[in-house]
Amino acid sequence: MKKALSKKNLWEKTPPLLKSTLGRCLGLIPPKWLLGRSFTENCKFVRDAQWWPAERAREYQLNELREIINLAYERTKFYRRVFDSVGFRPGDLRTLDDMNQLPTIDKQVVNENRLDMCTKNVKGRDVDFGSTGGTSGTPLHFYLSANRHSVEYAYLTRSWERVGYRLGMPMAVLRGRTVRADRNGLRHEYDPILHHHYYSNFHMTGDNMRRYLHHIRSIGPCMLHAYPSSAQALANYIIEIGNQGPQNVQGVLLESENVYPDQVHAIEKAFHARTFSSYGHSERLVLAVQCEHTHNYHVWPTYGFFELLDNDDKPVCTPGQQGEVVGTGFINTVMPFIRYRTGDWATYVGGCCEACGREHVILSDIEGRWPQGALIAADGSVVTMTALNVHDDTFNNVREYQFHQSVPGKATLCVVPVTPFDDKEKQRIVMNMNKRLQGQVTLDLEIRTELVKTARGKQPRVIQKCTFPVQRPQFKVN
Repeated sequence: MKKALSKKNLWEKTPPLLKSTLGRCLGLIPPKWLLGRSFTENCKFVRDAQWWPAERAREYQLNELREIINLAYERTKFYRRVFDSVGFRPGDLRTLDDMNQLPTIDKQVVNENRLDMCTKNVKGRDVDFGSTGGTSGTPLHFYLSANRHSVEYAYLTRSWERVGYRLGMPMAVLRGRTVRADRNGLRHEYDPILHHHYYSNFHMTGDNMRRYLHHIRSIGPCMLHAYPSSAQALANYIIEIGNQGPQNVQGVLLESENVYPDQVHAIEKAFHARTFSSYGHSERLVLAVQCEHTHNYHVWPTYGFFELLDNDDKPVCTPGQQGEVVGTGFINTVMPFIRYRTGDWATYVGGCCEACGREHVILSDIEGRWPQGALIAADGSVVTMTALNVHDDTFNNVREYQFHQSVPGKATLCVVPVTPFDDKEKQRIVMNMNKRLQGQVTLDLEIRTELVKTARGKQPRVIQKCTFPVQRPQFKVN
């Protein structure tokens, strides 16, 4: 994979032994100095911009959209062709509503026109190559600006501060990083610049989780940064053994997978700490993070232009209504994404948060890459995992579970048990879940020692091989 010549990429490629040697010196330098002036300036901008009134944020968005649209029209074959086909010129963008004149694009369009969407030579040293996973379909490949890191990290750190994070605070990380075992057999690596402790979420055995927790207790007040499935596995292990989670964990940052209520309940019960979820894209289009006072999401208005469209491509502006997330990114100027359909769905809550006062678009029930998080019923309707949230004792003896579906109306529930199941326990779980599904999907049960993960270590709640309908029906299980 092509990587730009950037400080971040060079550090990631540094051999472990050399990184350890340099780290002894670099670890003594405050992180904000190592991250540079651009990061510091972006942090100040983000800190102030989150409190802007809505009108000022809209003015900023309009200016950013004019710049990215003009760049795309002047320097790319694809957007010039698309804009001309609908009779649109960059000067026609006078208000945010004028964005509706432009057609939306999707993954297939991007993969078919990748090079024609680029504003510069992609072989340049300041260009990165990126991709998204292909668990439920074809992967998406694209190019990005190498200088995006200081902007992205400024938004993330300012977001995490809502639940107590401070730059330089240790972080225990259980995400998709490949972590080798050290001489003591512990799968742990340390980054002295950001003070990140990485553990392998590809090796979540009981013994490894015990060792992870023991080590986490030794790093002082910290945040746990994890995939929801990894944090839940760790939480379930703590609950299983009747132990107390590390008291030095100040908060749990969840990203990169759908977050379900049962996961939040287990994680907060085990760690006695607030979970905090962020929603974003590898494509750098939209960033939404939870409020410090509620579990609703605030869309950062200065990160990208956010739209929520219904099945008729009309803007969603009624509280409680669902729509598809459509984004136009401000950060990536190498390969602009303009009105990109993410395939992610969310529920609109409002335009201002009463709890904190930020005048941001407020969302709930975000379902990222939703075909990985839903089942197809026999009649073609969709059953979301949020609708299937279980509040009883159905999974009391289950460490992890995952649905596999290849035929509408039927699915297999794969479970990793805490203790061995007998036939009676299997029947109880299947009966409870089939009752909840009301005949729309019939389940059978399969016992496993581990569940399917992607190459990046993510664990989808649903391994979905069915083709979803073009329009998303609304179906909820009571």
